Amino acid sequence: MDEIPMHNEANTQQSHWLRRGLLLSAAFAATGALVAVPAHAEPTLPGFGSGSSQPAVDQPAQAPFAPPNINIADGETVGVAQPIIITFKEPVEDRAAAERAIKVTSSTNAPGHFYWTGTKQVRWKPTEFWPANTDVTVVAGGTSSSFHIGDAFVAYVDDNTKTISVTVNGEVVKEMPTSLGKPGYETPNGTYIVGERLEQMTMDSSTYGVPVTDPEGYKLEVEYATRLSNSGIFLHAAPWSVGQQGYSNASHGCLNVSTENAKWFLENSRRGDAVVVTNTQGGTLSAGDGLGDWN
Repeated sequence: MDEIPMHNEANTQQSHWLRRGLLLSAAFAATGALVAVPAHAEPTLPGFGSGSSQPAVDQPAQAPFAPPNINIADGETVGVAQPIIITFKEPVEDRAAAERAIKVTSSTNAPGHFYWTGTKQVRWKPTEFWPANTDVTVVAGGTSSSFHIGDAFVAYVDDNTKTISVTVNGEVVKEMPTSLGKPGYETPNGTYIVGERLEQMTMDSSTYGVPVTDPEGYKLEVEYATRLSNSGIFLHAAPWSVGQQGYSNASHGCLNVSTENAKWFLENSRRGDAVVVTNTQGGTLSAGDGLGDWN
């Protein structure tokens, strides 16, 4: 896969979410904390259940589990592609009973379903992207979270044109040339979910088995890196490939853009926004990636 960080530098603070009208770059401050971000194993998706999201809140059934963890904080705003992830303290034997004890409600109707990634984690997402500007409440065995879905920020990446078109609520607000994965390192197609955003990080090929001394090895500092997959695909600043961006592919799978465009994307995207990649020769992003739920 592509560049997976060995160390992440700088603590990214909340950017100004400028979602309506013209999106302008926000001032972005950071501190010098050093955080480790390891590669993530790919969980399996052993089965699918059923679920619903209705405007009316009903009392969930008796929970056969202790209060679990919900991945979206109470009061948080996330993007339209963000799944709800419920992690249990102990393995769940009766999945159907667990699903009956979880209630997902939304201010705008958004039917969806459960799917399990192991005995201790179930996820729920709507059948299609969440409706923009929707309020959602999750109640699960003593744990609850009420959060907000923001504007529909969706970036479309076309390998035929080597262009990223960013839309907000269906309107194109930004276009930027890009360079994707070169032959042998093709970027997978599919719908990615925006994860962490890092002002600076170290990308090291040895973290996925390619020594730095190898002809394809590298260890370099990059700026404005937005994670798109747990397997190591980022949209990040790549000033060394600006001449190829919009024309040819030169990365190890990441979406290379100019420093200015990478900064804009990091400051104007949020966790849970969607990035849709098409027309590559790289197959499809795994649904078990952790950020590949829509594939």
